[in-house]
Amino acid sequence: MSIFSQEKLLFTPTSKDINAIPLIFAFPNEYTVGITSLGYQLVWANFCSRPDVDVSRLFTDIHESLPRNPELVGFSFSWELDYVNILNLLEFLGIPIHAKDRNENHPLIFGGGPVFTANPEPFADFFDVILLGDGEVLLDSFINSYQEIRQESRFSKLHYLAKIEGIYIPNLFEVNYQQEDGKIDSIKPLNSDIPSFVEKQTYRGNILSASTVVTEKAAWENIYMVEVVRSCPEMCRFCLASYLTLPFRTASLEKSLIPAIERGLKVTNRLGLLGASVTQHPEFSGLIDYLGKSEFDDVRVSIASVRTNTVTEKLANFLKKRDTKSITIAIESGSSKIREIINKKLENEEIIEAAINAQAGGLRAIKFYGMVGLPHEDYGDLDATIEMMKAVKKAAPRLKITLGCSTFVPKSHTPFQWFGVNQDSKKRLQYLQKNLGKIGVDFRPESYNWSIIQGLISRGDRRLSKLLELTRNYGDTLGSYKRAFKELKGQIPPLDYYVHQNWQVGQVLPWQHLKTALTEETLVKHLESTGIR
Repeated sequence: MSIFSQEKLLFTPTSKDINAIPLIFAFPNEYTVGITSLGYQLVWANFCSRPDVDVSRLFTDIHESLPRNPELVGFSFSWELDYVNILNLLEFLGIPIHAKDRNENHPLIFGGGPVFTANPEPFADFFDVILLGDGEVLLDSFINSYQEIRQESRFSKLHYLAKIEGIYIPNLFEVNYQQEDGKIDSIKPLNSDIPSFVEKQTYRGNILSASTVVTEKAAWENIYMVEVVRSCPEMCRFCLASYLTLPFRTASLEKSLIPAIERGLKVTNRLGLLGASVTQHPEFSGLIDYLGKSEFDDVRVSIASVRTNTVTEKLANFLKKRDTKSITIAIESGSSKIREIINKKLENEEIIEAAINAQAGGLRAIKFYGMVGLPHEDYGDLDATIEMMKAVKKAAPRLKITLGCSTFVPKSHTPFQWFGVNQDSKKRLQYLQKNLGKIGVDFRPESYNWSIIQGLISRGDRRLSKLLELTRNYGDTLGSYKRAFKELKGQIPPLDYYVHQNWQVGQVLPWQHLKTALTEETLVKHLESTGIR
């Protein structure tokens, strides 16, 4: 039995027109990872539901029957280092990896997903078309527009698509530099009839997404995912998940959430509630009451994220009854100074109260997410985090306490995009590990080296395509990137420029021509509100 035949579909694919567009839709990782991506599921289902598109799926380990001459090849891009697999899959299909090397016999290569919407520039040389924003808005617009010029030349297709809102054609923009390895001087369209800015497209409805397929072969076995909220109202100054996806939207309980849940529970008893701030849904209590009915006693429920001041004993008890043993809360720091700088509206008393309620409700563990290297952080702030963890352990002694900790990485389109990665962050992670271990807190730091690579790609421009090709051959280690930088010295700026330097407000950013919810002027105001510019 094939993996594909084990899928339980929650939609009905349409029969295809005779002249339907042959399209390959790829996820640059293994099937078990790709099929767990809600975004990938939704886009694939959209294509399957169109009679004018004949879609085949492609993963790094398996694929469906692929068309001999596809017209479109798309990638859903969720994790930066999967770019290696994008290049590998293009070669597997016999397609040049550089857009400039493709001719009339090659398909258009398009991509979408959170990596592209944040900053597509490091990968711009590899793609003909990049879709910026929400699929609910963009997919039909893209396919309908393509149908209108389907018989035209490659150049005519790209030129036409470049005028459609949310569609970015990198090769129709020219990037000029002050010097070859210097700052960006300007980013301009090659032709006057191409818009100077491409604006991310935003879906504003309150019918949010849910799984279109359930399978035991997914990384989260047999899970049915329901999007409860999109974006986050807190707007922590470093947070891409909040700023990039504004405005904060909530799914209607009666019109969206309950009908979606009812559909999913017909094929599985495992339910995942997704969103950057699930418990801040205004009807969240009603959702819990609904799922708390005895008819759902055999349903396992997991929640992606929990806001600290929403952790009640009632919520903890509900999760325990639905086979969840722990909750995860992002606190960033135990220092009130740092939380004020980053706009984290949270007090230590609320964090301690959340742990007390989790224990009282019968949960076994609580995992906090923290961060080191935030602007203006010092070792006194790290000590404040250690003291807070002590207080949590004292208040809830039966809970297993874990602190997962990452290094601050600047993200595009946020007020902290101008700050670099703190070079002392690795020592700060080690400091926390040493001291938290003494008090019995399970400390789980993320790789500092991965943070360096993440920062590089996060703030990269299209000159990085040369570097990404080299590191693909050397391996995805920090040493491989440093080796590639050494080879390209004089051709691109040094690693320090992209990763560690604080950039000046007003300098041309790699994503300057790509617009999201907030203007740069607004981001500067948010930065100034922290008092640390």
